[in-house]
Formats: sequence, C-alpha cells, structure tokens
Amino acid sequence: IGLNIVRFLEKEYVEGRIPKVFSPIQSGIGNVANAVLISLKDSEIIPPFCMYTEVAQNSVIDLLKSGRCKFVSSSTITVTEDLQKEFYENFDFFKDKILLRPTEISNNPEVIRRMGVISMNTAIEADIFGNVNSTHFFGKQMMNGIGGSCDYARAAAYTIFSCPSTAKNGTISSIVPMVSHTDQPEHDVDILVTEQGVADLRGKSPRERARLIINNCAHPDYRPL
Repeated sequence: IGLNIVRFLEKEYVEGRIPKVFSPIQSGIGNVANAVLISLKDSEIIPPFCMYTEVAQNSVIDLLKSGRCKFVSSSTITVTEDLQKEFYENFDFFKDKILLRPTEISNNPEVIRRMGVISMNTAIEADIFGNVNSTHFFGKQMMNGIGGSCDYARAAAYTIFSCPSTAKNGTISSIVPMVSHTDQPEHDVDILVTEQGVADLRGKSPRERARLIINNCAHPDYRPL
C-alpha cells in the first residue's frame, strides 16, 4: 500500500501538480499509516518534507531522525515506550523540529486548505463509489473514533484513503458495494489505495468510479462479485 501511494505522489510531483517544496503531509494512526510513512523514507524523487498532522507516531520520529522530514506540527506524540525514552534523551535534537498545537488549530479546515495539505488516512472499508467507513465494523461495532480525518478529508488538497483489499485472511472484501457506515462521503475522497493499486477518483462519474475501484483496488477474488 505504501509503495502504491509513494508512486502516485511521485508521479504527481514530477508532473508539477505538487509544489517543488512539496506539500505538508498529514497521516492517520495505526499500522497502515505507519507503513505508508516509512515508504516515503526511501523515495528518491520526493524531497525532504514537512508534516502538518494531528498525531505523531513512531514513523514520524524515525523520519525526523533520518532527515526525510524537516519539521512536524502535531497535537500529540504517541510513540512506543522505547522510542519515548530515546526522544527525551535526544530532546536537543528534536526540540526545534516539533511544534505541538491544540486540535482547534491542527484540525482547522481553513488552515488545512490554505496550506494544501496531502491527507493520508486509513479506511476499514470503502465502497465502489468512493464512500469510506473509518470507524465501524458491520455498521454497529465501533473500532475507533473518526478523529480528525473528516477535517482533513474535506479540506485537504489531496485526500487519500488506504486499506488492504481484504480482511480476516481474505474471507472479507474491504471493497464493498455499499459501506455499512459512512464517515467520509464520496465527495471528499480523491484517491483510494489498496495493495492491488490506486484509483484516482477525481473528476470521475459514479460509473467511472465503480469500474476504477473494482479494477484497481478490489482483490481479484472479489472483482466478479
């Protein structure tokens, strides 16, 4: 998933749709989000970048250490215990590279829009028209709160949602005909990514979106359905 997102961003950057200084990046939380950020570390095309996000995880600290990320604006730092210890032991290195702001600022839609943030968040499932479920299993069992992904999804210059194409060892498709719970409507979703590929939904009609998502993002076992 991470490599697919990196290839997409590299293409947008090379073709001039992303500024040369590169736009600030926002990333959600969880294993998929961490993996996506780690993939950015190895890109030879994307220059060192800044982050304007709400939560800084392990991968963000690693990007700062490597020099791939120059500066992070966040609301909180959520890292493992060993990395937290390293963070405090090397506070002189990090102190001018991280700024913590209240969520009223970090999640402010006007600021997000003005800065042209590239928003990357994780979905539980997405349907063939681009609607995204970020919070509920089967429409009733809450996995997590929506957090600030809705603020970024609505206002960001690029709104990217990613998830594996299947769950539960392949027994459930994460790409479905209709999501059981809608957190992000299709109007707010620009790019959908799974390990199968990338669906760029911008400017597409509902029928075009459906074909693109099924062919590029759904697992081959579920495409006929």
